[in-house]
Amino acid sequence: MRSRLATLFVAVLLSTAAFAYTQGVAADVDKTAKDTGAATKKAAKKTAHATTKAADKTEDTTENAAKKTGHVTKTSAKKTADATTKAADKTEDTTEGAAKKTGHGIKKGVKSVGHGVKKGAEKTEDAVK
Repeated sequence: MRSRLATLFVAVLLSTAAFAYTQGVAADVDKTAKDTGAATKKAAKKTAHATTKAADKTEDTTENAAKKTGHVTKTSAKKTADATTKAADKTEDTTEGAAKKTGHGIKKGVKSVGHGVKKGAEKTEDAVK
């Protein structure tokens, strides 16, 4: 009987130890899961913060680049307009000068032709007399 009782006692003791070990493992797994969840949450927050900062910097850089591009475009447009105006003024002056010279040349030519016609008419008149 003693040996049965001893065997029973050993069996109960071993099953209690396994149960206690299982309880300890379950607590360790639970703690590890909680720690992992906390670490994941913390890492996600850091990642989100870093992403937000990077997006803000990108926004600022893009905005500055757009402002600079707009300024350069505006300046270029003004310079182009000024150059076009100056070129138009020079073209106007040159055309006006050429027109005056052409008009003067035509006037001289007409006078010369008119004088030649008058002389020719006078010679014809003398010849007819």
